[in-house]
Amino acid sequence: MDRGIISAFEKALGHEAVLTAAADCLAYGYDNSSYRANPAMVLLPVRIEQVQTAVRLARQYQLPLTARGRGTNTTGASVPIERGIVISFERMQRILAIAPGDRTAVVEPGVLNGDLQLALMPHGLFWSPDPTSAPYCSIGGNIACNAGGPRAVKYGATRDNVLALKAVTGTGELVEFGARTNKNASGFDLSRLLIGSEGGLALVVEATLKLHPKPAASRMLRALYRDVESAAEAVARLMAQPETPSMLEFMDATAIRLARDVGGADLPDAGALLMIEGDGDPARLDALMQTLATHAGGEGCLDIAIPGSSDEQAQLMVARRALSPALRSLASGKINEDVVVPVSRVPELVRFVEQLSRDSGLLIVCFGHIGNGNVHVNVMYDKAEATQTATAKSCAEKLFTEVLRLGGMLSGEHGIGLAKRGFMAQAFSPETLAMMRGIKTLFDPDNILNPGKTLPDTSS
Repeated sequence: MDRGIISAFEKALGHEAVLTAAADCLAYGYDNSSYRANPAMVLLPVRIEQVQTAVRLARQYQLPLTARGRGTNTTGASVPIERGIVISFERMQRILAIAPGDRTAVVEPGVLNGDLQLALMPHGLFWSPDPTSAPYCSIGGNIACNAGGPRAVKYGATRDNVLALKAVTGTGELVEFGARTNKNASGFDLSRLLIGSEGGLALVVEATLKLHPKPAASRMLRALYRDVESAAEAVARLMAQPETPSMLEFMDATAIRLARDVGGADLPDAGALLMIEGDGDPARLDALMQTLATHAGGEGCLDIAIPGSSDEQAQLMVARRALSPALRSLASGKINEDVVVPVSRVPELVRFVEQLSRDSGLLIVCFGHIGNGNVHVNVMYDKAEATQTATAKSCAEKLFTEVLRLGGMLSGEHGIGLAKRGFMAQAFSPETLAMMRGIKTLFDPDNILNPGKTLPDTSS
């Protein structure tokens, strides 16, 4: 990058906030996907004013600017594919306020999800989104991709748990949306528009989060099934009854084996497994769990049990969270698609995936937050085999087509990024995409914020 441009950023932000050495920038050129592209410069702001200055300079020099949290994204959304600049929010990590009476917290984008949860524990509160990467993913990253997690089935994903945002647009303006109140009927709800936009509309610099009281008690059921379809039918029954589980997680037969052999869970072989959690008033918990067990039973159910202790329940959760990295032990290549369908269509999706695996000859492993229809479909293949690689990509395309036919969407919580951008024209009409592009232009008229992500090319 031109030395004059580097000097302009160093003068405006300070030398300590600007990285240009290739070795320093290397770690900012990838995320938890297969995409790689090293930036020419990395910026490390600590104040909102520095973010504004950085955006204005990037606009002046027409340099693409990619926002980054902790790089846990799986779709390439934080990879600077057009080189340019990465702006990392890792140093903006202050919890600015916790208001137990209002059940809100105000945070900077670099605060880690896990650190926030620890800070909320003394107040008896928690923030709902709890993705697998919770200990080391940032709130800003959660907002960028509308992160969810196991307990989103009852408490909602990120979009349901953010009250207000401050953000810097592509022109360097500071805008504020929403309010620090749980009810707000004033004007357009633009904060929800930014959530899930993957840093392509504006850079979030402060968030007011909606908190929940920590349940007084919780208990887990472990239900085993003859096959995946039986488990999917049980999910439809569970979600049709009035009491919403606080967690409803799913594993197929291969995932069960991995949870046992790699994650250390005490699990027998089965065709499928559901982890069903209920929470609330201890006096009502026995009745709730009985209701959930009744609906979990039925055709194809082999066994329903309550893990014997809190430690065993915790170990089961640890094993569930270890599934994604454990898949690397099965094959060198993995396409992980976090598709989502209406809960009533989950059995159809499961049948389709099973047939897709048989037809393709590839192992496809499924697990996920099945209570809200969000299934992680993992197509496993040998990256050294060109035929398998092509077949895996074809499986992903067929999966997306079927998911859309079932009334679902391309992503439940990982976002679009680079990985699914090419399929957006299938998911949305030309008129809808044109409106999205118009909104993008309004926020970012020079298209410097995370270009080449989310929205397809205009020719699509």
